[in-house]
Amino acid sequence: MESAQPNAVHTLLAGMESRGLLRGVITQNIDELHQRAGSHAVFEVHGHVRSGTCLLCGGAYPMAEIIHQTEALGLAHCPCGGLIKPDVVLFGESLRPDFALAWEASAKADVLFVLGTSLTVWPVAGLVPRLSALGATLIIANRDPTPYDDRADVVLRGDLVEAATLLGKVLKVDLNA
Repeated sequence: MESAQPNAVHTLLAGMESRGLLRGVITQNIDELHQRAGSHAVFEVHGHVRSGTCLLCGGAYPMAEIIHQTEALGLAHCPCGGLIKPDVVLFGESLRPDFALAWEASAKADVLFVLGTSLTVWPVAGLVPRLSALGATLIIANRDPTPYDDRADVVLRGDLVEAATLLGKVLKVDLNA
């Protein structure tokens, strides 16, 4: 993940935000590529890999410490004896507070731009019917069909990087920033 770089999609969203065309990014990704591209208002609903938390005392640790301990000892432990878990949401766990913030902020959206998701993972997928019911314009860009294509005002199929490159030209967003 460390070698991954933001692509045209990440850069387009950051450029749209800097020009006031986008109020925020709701992401299920944990890779921080949106932030590295320059986005500031990022709701990381499935967490991130910047840090970890002790499951016993709640102590916070940078990811470098967790990686070091895991490589040396097989698991990362806190001095209190608890295990340290990366700050990502695993199956069966509750979503991070960012989801509640995203849910609240999205209620004010005029447009919901859905990129690169099957829209089958709940509760995040629930944003689509909710905003559709609130009257937001819905744009879905995905390689494959989604369960909500029939609610969309615009459906774009194909490669997201190619679509972002074209949208960047139309919106005059510098994708090389």
